[in-house]
Amino acid sequence: MGKLAAIARTGLSSVLLHPLRSAATVACLVAVLAPYVAASGVAAGLMDQMEASVRGGADLYVSGSRFGRPAPIPAALADAIASIPGVTRVTPRIVGEVALGSAGVPAVVVGVPADGLSAGAEVVEGRLFRAPYELVLGAELSRRLGTGVGHRLPPFYRNAAGERVCTVVGVFRADAPLWEANLVFTSLETASAIFDQQGLATNLLVTCAPGYRNEVHAALRRMPELTGRDAHGAVGARITSRDEARALLPGGLRHMDGIFQIHFVLAFAVGIPLLMVASGVGLAERRREAALLKATGWMTDELLLRGFVESLLLSVLGASIAVLVAWAWIDLANARGIAGIFLPGAEPSPAFRVPFRLVPVPAMVGFILSFAAVATGALASTWRAGTTPPALALR
Repeated sequence: MGKLAAIARTGLSSVLLHPLRSAATVACLVAVLAPYVAASGVAAGLMDQMEASVRGGADLYVSGSRFGRPAPIPAALADAIASIPGVTRVTPRIVGEVALGSAGVPAVVVGVPADGLSAGAEVVEGRLFRAPYELVLGAELSRRLGTGVGHRLPPFYRNAAGERVCTVVGVFRADAPLWEANLVFTSLETASAIFDQQGLATNLLVTCAPGYRNEVHAALRRMPELTGRDAHGAVGARITSRDEARALLPGGLRHMDGIFQIHFVLAFAVGIPLLMVASGVGLAERRREAALLKATGWMTDELLLRGFVESLLLSVLGASIAVLVAWAWIDLANARGIAGIFLPGAEPSPAFRVPFRLVPVPAMVGFILSFAAVATGALASTWRAGTTPPALALR
């Protein structure tokens, strides 16, 4: 056992004896792993904030249904739903996408009652909307548009009722950066006029008394008012619980995370030859070193153990530095350059704090893949040198 430990220690000596080779291998590992770990951390942080937003939202979401997909629902149904035992509040909400400013900055208009502003949002400048065509913008969206309290936005929509100039009366900050970067709060009446959908809501947010959610859910399914017909045919009801909403909301984020992981796999596939070359394939230096050790009495399996320990140390060092670089990238540099992948419309250097949570699984997966590539490069060259007569290997 002591002999094996002594051979393993020579693996550390090999790392120190060849600083250029070791540095090149570690640099390759950091270049491949750091973006992957950083992106995974941003995705995990955004997932946490999205789940927190759902946990702080309504118990049930009621919308119409066409072709099995959500559709608008009459806002007047809020009074009928409010009469169900166990329902404490029903909030109609309108949600729709618009493009603001001359640059067509993408934004999401959310129409709610004046007392229905989400708990996670806090007005830091100005006030809430009171009159028609008054808007409250997210802080990052306001900065990108170059507007503030008291500024007027030229008409940004087209419908049969005509266009109106909207006034910014407030700027809010929120716990979720997605809100600050994209959301515009306004009244239900203003949102109805913007999207030309009078009397309709995107969904109705139903808050239930503790312990009544299942009973309210069953009562909603039995309500005849939630089904009917309009000019386009039958309209059904779609009732989504908080748990179902939590499962549905991160779908787009997982899609973007998956796309980034595909790019990581491609980048890693391109980096494997570089890692193998840097760690020993085709290096005459490693071949001569193995030949000299064989000439002094080392066995081939001892050479392989020495190369295995060297590869393990380099992989651990490279993965550790990659995690530190990823942390500095998303914390100190605020995910500069990768935030826009997960936050559409965000600038390369966001003004808001990008949430993140470094998780062990991506770092472990990256370490295993990098160790496999480094060990393959080191052990392949060591095996070839170890099975070759020293006189031939030294040529």
